[in-house]
Amino acid sequence: MRVWINGALLDDPNAPAVPVTDHGLTVGDAVFEAVKVVDGRPFALTLHLERLERSAAGLGLEGVDVDAVRRGVAAVLEGEPLALGRLRITVTAGPAPMGSGRGKGAPTVIVAASPMDPAQPTTTVVTVPWPRNERAALAGLKTTSYAENVVALAAAQEKGATEAVFANLQGHLCEGTGTNVFYVVDGEVRTPSLASGCLAGVTRRLLLEWFGGVEVDEPIHVAAGADEVFLVSTTRDVQGVSRWDDRELEAPGPVTRAAMQAWAEREPELLGR
Repeated sequence: MRVWINGALLDDPNAPAVPVTDHGLTVGDAVFEAVKVVDGRPFALTLHLERLERSAAGLGLEGVDVDAVRRGVAAVLEGEPLALGRLRITVTAGPAPMGSGRGKGAPTVIVAASPMDPAQPTTTVVTVPWPRNERAALAGLKTTSYAENVVALAAAQEKGATEAVFANLQGHLCEGTGTNVFYVVDGEVRTPSLASGCLAGVTRRLLLEWFGGVEVDEPIHVAAGADEVFLVSTTRDVQGVSRWDDRELEAPGPVTRAAMQAWAEREPELLGR
């Protein structure tokens, strides 16, 4: 792993580098992006940085220097190319007094790069009982306030699944802990709209552009009973779902395979961009 913080590479990526008063550490006051790396080149970096800025604005974080982030990305990717890896870009509110109020210092900017194993072509999911709040202050923002996801994913893993799926307060399908959900009903590809409270995933956005699909908000049981289901994310690309709760599905089904192929054909266009 290579780590860059506030303009400098760390000699030891495990060395102490963030003060205990950093607001990202004490209250989760931070935003982040995960970016796939293929043969040493980041995928869709510009789209990820645009979302980083939107998340920061939504959280009220000021002073995010995207050019500095790009320098950090270049620094951690320098040297022997990662065949397949992940960038983690984190921007916190910086040091602050203990409590919810922010300090007046500059943000803390961290970029880390590490190898990543390829995702499996299929996975299993369970529905968790806790709803996403589509009207919450952080709805749709990619923040580091992930404790809710940690609890949900642990619950899914206890049932032998690798992802948890949330409904929102209306009982409509929302998202996974780190994925957007697509499903197929009578040949039509569907996915929740951003009004559902789901994250505006970069992979979601590109797959809608490259492969197509309808944004629709409907009860989660419609998706759970669909002909095919697949997840999309930075680390999974397009991944078929073979079981949702106790229901077995064909995975990857024919539509899912077509989506996988469309992704594989178009992905090289955004490597290094």
